[in-house]
Amino acid sequence: MLKKLRKPQETWVTQLGTLGGGNHFIEICLDEDNMVWVMLHSGSRGIGNAIGQHFIRLAKRDMEGHMHNLPDRDLAYFSEGNGHFDDYIEAVHWAQEYARVNRQEMMKLVVSVLQQQLPPFQLTSEAINCHHNYVVREQHFGRDVFVTRKGAISAQKDQLGIIPGSMGARSYIVRGRGNPESFCSCAHGAGRRMSRTAARKRFSREDLEAQTRGVQCRKDKGVIDEIPAAYKDIDRVMENQRDLVDVVHTLKQVVCIKG
Repeated sequence: MLKKLRKPQETWVTQLGTLGGGNHFIEICLDEDNMVWVMLHSGSRGIGNAIGQHFIRLAKRDMEGHMHNLPDRDLAYFSEGNGHFDDYIEAVHWAQEYARVNRQEMMKLVVSVLQQQLPPFQLTSEAINCHHNYVVREQHFGRDVFVTRKGAISAQKDQLGIIPGSMGARSYIVRGRGNPESFCSCAHGAGRRMSRTAARKRFSREDLEAQTRGVQCRKDKGVIDEIPAAYKDIDRVMENQRDLVDVVHTLKQVVCIKG
């Protein structure tokens, strides 16, 4: 099935180990003990989106005779056992693995550059890999189910996770509490409180400079839509999910590179 998606095929090899745009970033952060952390955020580089669009079209086509039973065409779906259902699950898992390897390769490149530019240092902690916007099969409430975490990450008991703030706010390393009521999940980050278009209209370059003071990052009009005020208050988000995760480390970025 993946071979049918010719456009992604042309890019998924050459894009491996690259950042992407939007809210994707590479950051150098300091924790509460002034230990240095490298944190990055990137995904499947558009391949996941291409896969999604492909299967949305197939689902709508497959359900043409049943659309009158749906309140909206965008609710079209595959039933388990349908051939397209199995193809979709295979493709989604492939894209998720691509995203993991993409981040792994970027981390190697970033660490390599730091080793060339800085005095000798040691890597003292294991890397924390954290999917969001993905599908996984898990056991919940005694049933075998598919869980879709959109804007969310897994927070299984004692599982480490990453909850990034905006480029002027704190980020958090957390440990899951395995809360069954949330399907062992927590928020991936603050989330936007206004659209990119609204942010560009409301804020200026001067606002961006003020809100990212102390952080080495782009401060031009091209990233105004990523201004911290366009996002929800990360500290309030963390307060609202104290029953889902425990904070292990609090990070403050000193360098932020946007895609």
